[in-house]
Amino acid sequence: MTLDELYLIICDRRDHPREGSYTNRLLNAGEDELVKKVGEEAIEVILAAKSQGDQRLVEEVADLAYHVLVLLASHRIVPADIRQELEKRHRK
Repeated sequence: MTLDELYLIICDRRDHPREGSYTNRLLNAGEDELVKKVGEEAIEVILAAKSQGDQRLVEEVADLAYHVLVLLASHRIVPADIRQELEKRHRK
């Protein structure tokens, strides 16, 4: 699954909520809780990188990527906006 595909699933949950969906719980919790979760996941990435091995690092980066995509979807920012910003920075 690509990040773009995951983003589309997240947007589908945002636009068509499903009972019991973790994505919907995140979106319904509000921005403060969502950014708190992104922060927690970022700390877990750091801890994994320092002492938990490569597989754990992969798992934690995947968790962080998912939560960042949920945050972006809550703001209706698409991954293409991020790619565009990165391309702009690369050209400088």
